[in-house]
Amino acid sequence: MKYVIIGAVAGGASTAARLRRMDEHAEIVIFEKGEYISYANCGLPYYIGDVIKDRNKLFVQTATSFHDRFNIDVRVMTEVTEINPDKKTVTAFDQNTGKKYEESYDKLVLSPGAEPIRPPLPGINTEGIFTLRNVKDTDYIKKHVQLKEIKKVVVVGAGFIGLEMAENLRDLGLEVTVIEMGNQILAPVDFPIAAIAQEHIRSKGVDLRLSTAVAGFEKVEKQINVNLNNGTSLLADMVILSIGVRPDTKLAVMAGIDLGPAKGIKVNEYLQTSNADIYAVGDAIEFTNPISGVSMSTYLAGPANKQGRICANNLVFGNKVKYDGAVNTAIVKIFDMTLGATGMASKHLKAAGIPHIVSTTKSASHATYYPDSKQIVIQIAFSPEDGRLLGAQVAGFEGADKRLDVLSMVVQKKERFTT
Repeated sequence: MKYVIIGAVAGGASTAARLRRMDEHAEIVIFEKGEYISYANCGLPYYIGDVIKDRNKLFVQTATSFHDRFNIDVRVMTEVTEINPDKKTVTAFDQNTGKKYEESYDKLVLSPGAEPIRPPLPGINTEGIFTLRNVKDTDYIKKHVQLKEIKKVVVVGAGFIGLEMAENLRDLGLEVTVIEMGNQILAPVDFPIAAIAQEHIRSKGVDLRLSTAVAGFEKVEKQINVNLNNGTSLLADMVILSIGVRPDTKLAVMAGIDLGPAKGIKVNEYLQTSNADIYAVGDAIEFTNPISGVSMSTYLAGPANKQGRICANNLVFGNKVKYDGAVNTAIVKIFDMTLGATGMASKHLKAAGIPHIVSTTKSASHATYYPDSKQIVIQIAFSPEDGRLLGAQVAGFEGADKRLDVLSMVVQKKERFTT
């Protein structure tokens, strides 16, 4: 059996490793259009901020180590430009040699990930405006900070990556402004939880501007003028775009593979696409949210790794293992604070018409008689009918991650609160 995998970060690499563990004789080929495989996306801002000083720490595997350990043919800097389902081949372009060729497959796995959103704003392609999605982006940003004497940075978007970049750039001693179109940071959480982190961010000297949008960019000598929708503007030496991402579905669309209502690659419970010989995992797919029942995409490494292992099982043994979806557990460090969420926020439950009750608890991180106890705020949303936990959010310092771990398991297992 010959397996071809497109994309070699979380989902693709996990699929390949699991395939090899279950089948010593299979031919496995991975195509990765970038230079690196299996790296820690979440660690990229911390390398820019010099928290992670050794660049090699970002890599779980390299193409060479992956080949040596698993006997897998890893072809980096090689972009798949076309899928030919009728012939069961893919067309690949080797960026180093300029050679284009076809590779056959028995089963194909798509793991192309997601691509950063770059809205068609005036001046969006001005030099000094960056997105952060991969190692190449990271190297560009770090080099720019080091060589261009950067002092003022504008971060557009207050999601997970945007806030991590704001923290790391601020810790480098830079003047940082965060522009967020919504009325709060971190869309997955409710306003009361976000407000706690917002106060903390501002206390660290970050200029956080909510309910504000960028209207365009202009080059002014060596700086960038960031024009805002309220008629004002900011001068910056560098801009980080962290507006969001969208599923990379170009190859799937060209191959006639069905997309879902969320514009991701549509897969069944076995991670199989509308073509029986093609499976898909990671940021590019969409699946049914186990709480709302609505199809959605999730841009998290944890679910992608799990999907990869399940996908490999189904490729080898037939469709036997179901993927039940993700409850979207995510956590972020914001300076000294930790903020995390699992399941659905109250605002999203309301939008989906799901009845729920919200309860907020403020307690100590550990026994108050012991030194350095700090407050943790926990907000939960549960069903008034049967007590099922639908979502939880945690904001605090020490121990916030432990609380979220337990709560996420309760949400995932559809456990109920009883009195």
